[in-house]
Amino acid sequence: MNTQYRKNLPGTPLDYFDTREAVDAIQPGAYANLPYTSRVLAEQLVRRCDPAMLTDSLKQLIERKQDLDFPWYPARVVCHDILGQTALVDLAGLRDAIADQGGDPSKVNPVVPTQLIVDHSLAVECGGFDPDAFAKNRAIEDRRNEDRFHFIEWTKTAFKNVDVIPAGNGIMHQINLEKMSPVIQARDGVAFPDTCVGTDSHTPHVDALGVIAVGVGGLEAETVMLGRASMMRLPDIIGVKLTGKRQPGITATDIVLELTAFLRKQRVVGAWLEFFGEGAASLTIGDRATISNMTPEYGATAGLFYIDEQTIDYLKLTGREAQQVALVENYARTTGLWADTLKEAEYERVLSFDLSSVGRNMAGPSNPHALLSTRDLASKGISGAWTETPGEMPDGAVIIAAITSCTNTSNPRNVVAAGLVARNANKLGLLRKPWVKTSFAPGSKVAELYLKDAGLLPELEKLGFGIVGFACTTCNGMSGALDPKIQKEIIDRDLYATAVLSGNRNFDGRIHPYAKQAFLASPPLVVAYAIAGTIRFDIEQDVLGVVNGKEIRLKDIWPSDEEIDAIVKESVKPEQFREIYIPMFDLGAIEESASPLYDWREMSTYIRRPPYWEGALAGERTLKGMRPLAVLPDNITTDHLSPSNAIMMDSAAGEYLHKMGLPEEDFNSYATHRGDHLTAQRATFANPKLINEMAVVDGKVKQGSLARIEPEGKVTRMWEAIETYMERKQPLIIVAGADYGQGSSRDWAAKGVRLAGVEAIAAEGFERIHRTNLIGMGVLPLEFQPGTTRKTLGIDGTETYDVIGERTPRATMTLVITRKNGERVEVPMTCRLDSDEEVLIYEAGGVLQRFAQDFLESSASA
Repeated sequence: MNTQYRKNLPGTPLDYFDTREAVDAIQPGAYANLPYTSRVLAEQLVRRCDPAMLTDSLKQLIERKQDLDFPWYPARVVCHDILGQTALVDLAGLRDAIADQGGDPSKVNPVVPTQLIVDHSLAVECGGFDPDAFAKNRAIEDRRNEDRFHFIEWTKTAFKNVDVIPAGNGIMHQINLEKMSPVIQARDGVAFPDTCVGTDSHTPHVDALGVIAVGVGGLEAETVMLGRASMMRLPDIIGVKLTGKRQPGITATDIVLELTAFLRKQRVVGAWLEFFGEGAASLTIGDRATISNMTPEYGATAGLFYIDEQTIDYLKLTGREAQQVALVENYARTTGLWADTLKEAEYERVLSFDLSSVGRNMAGPSNPHALLSTRDLASKGISGAWTETPGEMPDGAVIIAAITSCTNTSNPRNVVAAGLVARNANKLGLLRKPWVKTSFAPGSKVAELYLKDAGLLPELEKLGFGIVGFACTTCNGMSGALDPKIQKEIIDRDLYATAVLSGNRNFDGRIHPYAKQAFLASPPLVVAYAIAGTIRFDIEQDVLGVVNGKEIRLKDIWPSDEEIDAIVKESVKPEQFREIYIPMFDLGAIEESASPLYDWREMSTYIRRPPYWEGALAGERTLKGMRPLAVLPDNITTDHLSPSNAIMMDSAAGEYLHKMGLPEEDFNSYATHRGDHLTAQRATFANPKLINEMAVVDGKVKQGSLARIEPEGKVTRMWEAIETYMERKQPLIIVAGADYGQGSSRDWAAKGVRLAGVEAIAAEGFERIHRTNLIGMGVLPLEFQPGTTRKTLGIDGTETYDVIGERTPRATMTLVITRKNGERVEVPMTCRLDSDEEVLIYEAGGVLQRFAQDFLESSASA
């Protein structure tokens, strides 16, 4: 600690570190020009950085240098059960490896406080029209996940510094927003800004409170858990000035969908955004959280708002202790984190977005940034005339309508608006169409309390939107099975069936195997589409129903802003948050595990000792003679690389689970099996929407989980190709276009390819989280230089590849391509090991291998 800057925080027994003094000592007046992000990063440097490095590190922030690394020490790690569990499985496997090499496994623990919330395991098998849906879905969740939950329960007793919130309590991001983040931490007599990394790309949800929270992959989270600094370079910090106020009838969802499309066009990929201005000041924290949550959808790393009166009001509303609320305001005003003190902040660039210009919107199909104004549905060909045949669904049928995801259910205005649309529809006699599977899965139990208080929950239930769970469901591909009759009709008639959800992801193949496309919409619009029953419907103009001769349209059931706001003010109360969260976080005394080593279950298909010191991961990476496993187009997502949706019987994973004796109804999702590498490996490139340009059949590229084995030229299922190459010990490469690995922070998207024998990825560009995950698994990311692509090089997959050159941060290396005819092409590539720390991790073979080396070396010298 740099004690020279440690001072007493006025009016409290706590100290703080005076970052302003430290920065201005280097360059007088510089602190006033620093953006919010830089001020928080500077504070942790002053508090934690080696004094010998402090001046140079602060200069990087002041001078906006991006060519050197500096350490970041997040205060917390937040995990959902899928990546959190796999991270802890990795640590349990690491303990085994340490024990095998004579070390003390009990010393392997998270150093940073780690919070794990079980929220990604519940599938909507029972829709919201079943009054017992919640209990039934939870029972199925517990049965299917017994192995996983057994391990998670063990982690509570075996690892120090790990808190677990069990299934059925809400979504990690919403709980983080409503309870877990103190905004300002107070530890060991020192106050400092709360910061965290989370194993989900939507971790920036809590950025709405002025908390720097960044989504990372499970492997990067493990690095932070184990006490290593997350080495970073100063990001591009972009200001987004929000002007104006929203029009009547416009929801926060409408704003964020239009803002997402706008920011994508402005190319903010990888940047840290700070929202400010009169428009930002007018938004509630619920509205801000809707915007911050969709940070990965507009491609940024963070989406921050300043601390202001809205922050204080929200902390009071959500039942935070008065002393903590006072600390947040005192600290922010004292240290320059309060909104009024940032008027002179300077940004690389400032974008301007007018809230008053936003109309009613949707997004889709296929991409969350594909803006679709409801005014333009007819002109864009989404809506269209259709004739309903009795007993049959129309083409374009909405088979899933889901109020889901923390994006929207953390915003009481959105949830109340949906309840009011349901109430108004019920009054007029409207019904949901019988083929629509409806569900309501709020991210917090508090939503149930305020909806009951307002008398709106029964209205939602009447239309089929009863609560099916408090978890990440449809948005995560956990939409559950369809009615068999409906599924059969979709298949027999080859219907264009769709989903409408209030989530943040609508990638092809994600929401449900039989929903060919999906659309994002606000919660009240989701209710309206359940009534319409088809996406081929002009939601603004067409008739939702005719009751007693009266035509009813959307405008007839849409509530006024005044009514929404009045109900929110009257029905959302601090005591509701206290009622839910005080008992949830009263964890009490936890009995210590009898052994620091986990007793692995041999027949488990959920939890298995990880293979980091075996097989392909133990072998030498030569980067020589590699054959391409896949040649891929732009915009390959982690859903393509490692899908999270339900496992089908005819998939490689389904066949494996069947052989292991698991009944098909309990196959669960790919996501839930990521603690067992034998199942998870079979998910690699298992998305049926994959386009592998090597899979050419009858002269055309065939869509599906397909590969071509070389040199034979045989097109086969992806898993068969992987097995063949593994048996041959054939090193592999993947060649791809732009934005490789966008989407969720999914470590198995990197683990799967590494276990297949992939040693390098050559792409036009990488999504930030996925790139770090690749390095964490010992896979080398290489970036084509501008103007060079797989197409300009004429790559067809028959080639072999070598990589030569020195592996240093962002060095130019050479990709040597040897064509089938013997021609040799040398291609300059940028090595995307961006820091010295990443080089060290890569050279060790990955994050865990690096930690094991350091741990054993330090133990030997102690």
